[in-house]
Amino acid sequence: MNRALPVVQLRVPTDEDAFAWHRVFDHPDVMEFHGGRSAELSVYEELTARQRKHDAEHGFCFWTMLDEERFPGEVLGFTGAQPWPHAWGPKGEIEIGWRLGRAYWGMGYATAAAQATLERLRAAGVRSVVAMVDARNERSIAVTRRLGMELAETFTTPASKQQGHCFRLEL
Repeated sequence: MNRALPVVQLRVPTDEDAFAWHRVFDHPDVMEFHGGRSAELSVYEELTARQRKHDAEHGFCFWTMLDEERFPGEVLGFTGAQPWPHAWGPKGEIEIGWRLGRAYWGMGYATAAAQATLERLRAAGVRSVVAMVDARNERSIAVTRRLGMELAETFTTPASKQQGHCFRLEL
């Protein structure tokens, strides 16, 4: 039996969201596939600023994820899309991604927010997306499957030397 996905709100990240992202992602489980340890606040300050720029330029970004009905005033994480930011990998493509605070795992938020992201990307005229996922990250791989994405390529990340997957979806 499929349960209904939660209703999420997505907003362009604010300056204050850098603090919220820093706090909600400060958990070893959350950071397991993102460097293995908590990032400095400055990383999130730069990331939220870059996302505001992406939204202004492209009409999409990594949005702050909320559920005002169940968790009023709480930032759950982020989801959205951005141009692939690295010199390696799918240069020139649009990457969809998500990250949730540990307290919000297993509730359908990543899937619900990623589906909302795909709707916004279609409306913005984006024709395809990729998701770059650590090969060990079974939870994120499950989200890509729920979105209908297909494995397009396997790669080794330059920094961590871990095996990863590039999933693709034509919109």
